[in-house]
Amino acid sequence: MKIFQKNKALWIVLAVVLVVVLWFFAAYNSLVTLSESVDTAWAQVENQYQRRADLIPNLVNTVKGFAAQEKSIFLDVTAMRSAWAGAATRADKIEAAKGLDSAISRLLLVAENYPNLKSNENFLALQTQLEGTENRIAVERMRYNEAVRKYNIKIKRIPTVIVARMFNYMPETYFEIEEGTEAVPEVTFG
Repeated sequence: MKIFQKNKALWIVLAVVLVVVLWFFAAYNSLVTLSESVDTAWAQVENQYQRRADLIPNLVNTVKGFAAQEKSIFLDVTAMRSAWAGAATRADKIEAAKGLDSAISRLLLVAENYPNLKSNENFLALQTQLEGTENRIAVERMRYNEAVRKYNIKIKRIPTVIVARMFNYMPETYFEIEEGTEAVPEVTFG
């Protein structure tokens, strides 16, 4: 007990240093965890987009047989699928996905104008798979955005912002819809 009384100031300083070190480790570990959650959520978004990209050639070929005059839409869908496959960064993939969303919407709208196509078994099966994939994409986008929200909040809050800046943790980008995609596309036959 005498040792503690003689070195009381030293013990207090050591306790404060220990608390700061423990907080630092906890803050860093939580940033690592949240960053990995964002990466995992993004990987799931990519998985679903890849599934959709794999379905698109079959869908396009099925629709082509019935709607040969809609060549520009088929070219758009193919170009957007290629843009998705060639995108290198997360931001590039988000932009390519937005374009693909729009192109597929136009393709499905064209398909609605061909009654024989709507009753074709191959088309119906592909459309069902694509609808399921679109639902999965929506869920995974939501999960990704939630992971990004948690991460972005954490790196901006005091005192964690200090650790985030020390280790160069930067805000992540949300997956947002492209401006104008909330409007129903119009297809005219010339």
